[in-house]
Amino acid sequence: MSKKILILSASPRKGGNSDKICDEFLKGALDAGHSGEKIFLRDKKINYCTGCGFCNTNNYTACSQKDDMAEILEKMLEADVIVMATPVYFYTMDAQMKTFIDRCCSRYTHVTNKDFYFIATAADERKSALERTIDGFRGFTVCLDNVREAGIIYGSGVWQKDDVQNTTLLQDAYIMGTNV
Repeated sequence: MSKKILILSASPRKGGNSDKICDEFLKGALDAGHSGEKIFLRDKKINYCTGCGFCNTNNYTACSQKDDMAEILEKMLEADVIVMATPVYFYTMDAQMKTFIDRCCSRYTHVTNKDFYFIATAADERKSALERTIDGFRGFTVCLDNVREAGIIYGSGVWQKDDVQNTTLLQDAYIMGTNV
């Protein structure tokens, strides 16, 4: 059965290590007969959550802010598989991903029945150094109904652009994409 894949790339640089891993994941999924799209969060206007409570008083169906977040949330609702990817700065997800997660508040109760994949890249060579970031992703998905953590790519030891080329991470991502 063909699945609809949505990849959320929080890399601030196109072609960065985490972004390239996203591309390979998507390529694998498409080659396996699935459909998919990658959203580069850097290219979207996503304001910070203001904590205004509008979403809460509207049954989590809308946000008071008018930016690109509503469109992305709609794509999340339509997807079967969601991939969340971030570079790791100071041992946690980057600001683009955290801002995105905070803004999911307006529709998070509707994000159900999904498989989630997490991708994190960091200069630190220890896989354990990425756990705080993965825990951050889990802190988001634990608030959702009937979602599954389907896979993780720990991109440790990649700092400079293209460092990922000297690892098996691109191949790992492609294979993971074929197996969604």
